[in-house]
Amino acid sequence: MANKVVISTDITQTLTEVVNEVKHDKLFLLTDETTHELCLPIVKDLPCLQGAIHIIIGATDTHKNLETLAHVWTEMGNGGGTRHSLMVNLGGGMVTDLGGFAASTFKRGIQYINIPTTLLSMVDASVGGKTGINFNGLKNEIGVFNAPATVILDTEFLKTLDHENICSGYAEMLKHGLISTNENFAELLNFDLCDVDYLHLGKMVGTSVAIKERIVEEDPLEHDIRKALNLGHTAGHAFESFCLKASTANTPNGSPLQGVNRGENAQRAERVCLHGYAVAWGLICELYLSCTKTGFPTDKMRQTVRFIKENYGTLPITCDDYEELYTYMTHDKKNTAGIINFTLLGDVGDIRINQSADKKEIFEMLDFFRDGN
Repeated sequence: MANKVVISTDITQTLTEVVNEVKHDKLFLLTDETTHELCLPIVKDLPCLQGAIHIIIGATDTHKNLETLAHVWTEMGNGGGTRHSLMVNLGGGMVTDLGGFAASTFKRGIQYINIPTTLLSMVDASVGGKTGINFNGLKNEIGVFNAPATVILDTEFLKTLDHENICSGYAEMLKHGLISTNENFAELLNFDLCDVDYLHLGKMVGTSVAIKERIVEEDPLEHDIRKALNLGHTAGHAFESFCLKASTANTPNGSPLQGVNRGENAQRAERVCLHGYAVAWGLICELYLSCTKTGFPTDKMRQTVRFIKENYGTLPITCDDYEELYTYMTHDKKNTAGIINFTLLGDVGDIRINQSADKKEIFEMLDFFRDGN
């Protein structure tokens, strides 16, 4: 299950070597509309990609669905794909998740390479072998575990990102810091997201990926300690599904986040609920549960909540939304026998998996999310 991760400083040389390592008869290159415009020009003229069949899908998580997946399968079939073909996924987490799933199921599975172009996909989605699509209104409901042949990390792509996408990926780095060491977590809280030092960020990306790699190698199929990587995600996925539903409704401009309360950060996540924003809000919820159930230090919780609110704002939910959010949590893949499971912390690095919370505790958690300081 472990995948090869290459931290590149020369995408031309690295991609050429990686593609040539995998014997293939056909090469497919998957991008979304955004990465096709902003990121493909960086690599499109490389000799190793000449003759590749380009497949372009819609951008944002609203396209991470069965219809898009069927389109990719169709293009691969029409392009003469066989069990010996190779897929290169160039994009963010939506592209690597869906492209990885398409590759893993086409002709019962072909090899694929991930080139993550967002901070989120570099530190989370592209590494670890999870693939999938959203289905029936639920986040990542259908998918398989299947690691890519190689993941290429080149921080040059980070310079193509807008501010909210940097923040989105950084939320997963915060999560990795919380499950590692106080030193690493303190470094993350002291980083200035409003004035990004890309060199420093690149070094922190390497540390963040190493944390995830170590955990995935120990538990590739998420039977035990890999559940640590779900910190913030039980509540976070509920927020994301809540926003995803809103994004498909008849809202002004198609935005699920009209009226989000962000204070000085009023332009962030305006169009869609980015995954990292949902995770950041989920961290607020689950650190609160960690304080009340497993003894996480209150001062560290409040310090983290302050950082998140300053950089990610809040999602304006009301008590009338609690039942819907609770229902989304009942569908979480970590649940057993109808019991909602959370990953909580006793302290930074003190991981407590398989922690349950009842409906009353979850509603109190949502009260804190709305009103806590």
